Amino acid sequence: MATDQLSTTFAALADPTRRAILARLARGEATVNELAEPFEVSLQAVSKHLKVLEAAGLITRGRMRQWRPCRLETKPLVVVADWVNEYRQFWEAGFDRLDSHLRLLQEPRKETES
Repeated sequence: MATDQLSTTFAALADPTRRAILARLARGEATVNELAEPFEVSLQAVSKHLKVLEAAGLITRGRMRQWRPCRLETKPLVVVADWVNEYRQFWEAGFDRLDSHLRLLQEPRKETES
């Protein structure tokens, strides 16, 4: 079964360790050892997380002699942001309607004269 890019990206972002890795890479390139430092997991576990992120297109791995830096790739994140923004107007309209309804409920009721 083929999986679309948006689903692959969301699946990769679903794990907190992978999100932390992306947050670190947002500050600049890093090696696997540097990325593994804050986690109490093996290098092998971090490498598996990196493979998921790489398969989703969220990172790339380079080679510069002995140094193999990982880099953040933003294109899949832009696709996610665009998808979310499509629904933003829907959410905001719903919140605006809720706000109007709550304001009506807070208004003092006018007594009708008989």
